[in-house]
Amino acid sequence: MKKLTVVASVAIAAAIFTSCGNSTPKANLKSDIDSMSYAIGMAQTQGLKEYLIYRMGIDTAYVDEFVKGVNVGANAGDDKKKAAYYAGIQIGQQISTQMIKGINHEVFGDDSTQTVSLKNFMAGFVSGYTGKKGLMTMDQAGQVAQLKMQQIKTKSMEKIYGSNRKKGEQFLAENAKKEGVKTLPSGVQYKVIKEGTGAMPADTSKVKVHYEGRTIEGKVFDSSYKRGEPVEMRCNQMIKGWTDALTHMPAGSVWEVYIPQELAYAEREAGDIKPFSALVFKIELIDVVK
Repeated sequence: MKKLTVVASVAIAAAIFTSCGNSTPKANLKSDIDSMSYAIGMAQTQGLKEYLIYRMGIDTAYVDEFVKGVNVGANAGDDKKKAAYYAGIQIGQQISTQMIKGINHEVFGDDSTQTVSLKNFMAGFVSGYTGKKGLMTMDQAGQVAQLKMQQIKTKSMEKIYGSNRKKGEQFLAENAKKEGVKTLPSGVQYKVIKEGTGAMPADTSKVKVHYEGRTIEGKVFDSSYKRGEPVEMRCNQMIKGWTDALTHMPAGSVWEVYIPQELAYAEREAGDIKPFSALVFKIELIDVVK
């Protein structure tokens, strides 16, 4: 027999809930339907506690409050006004426990002393939903959100990792003076280990490469050599420094490439790569695939 959906079981359970309001309903199994309803209700709670704890962040110390809420919701029936209110409560709690926390982590990282303005978030949220008294259009909101998040995130990361930028700038300034090191107009530096004679890829070309990436301190953070096989990728789908280097390399070349932080991951953290880090890559352009 197929398992009934939660919606269906709640509808059945609502039929046996009395007008006791927020108190726990008392079972009275006088008929087969009574027994079936009770059994379905109990069966539908499998995994519910874990869902409430780990997906919704509910504290089990307040189990009585949860039961009250369930009773009220189930007894609301088809009341559209109450349904809208309860939906608002649910969305509001998702804003509190998920959205705001997610945005804070995206913008401020691990800095728990900073947070978005809940008051202004809600003002924008309500204006966007109702279409009333909006201070900007929806398109403008998307653009402003993206721009301001980037600016604030950069400023926040600068406080924590700003020293990486200075170390990278110093490293590149000294590296540029070394024998054999050349600098492209973008600021990417390179040294030819092996000069190839094959085709030179365009930024949209698909290429086959071997590579090893390391920090300016020499720590290897990624290597196709260690994985034992080259990779295929499009030049313009990589960090800007890679795109610039590859589009100046004839196939068959092996270069050591030195990439400024702004052409690498900038203020983003990528695995072992900290924000504002200049990077060094050994890149072997095996072939231009197409």
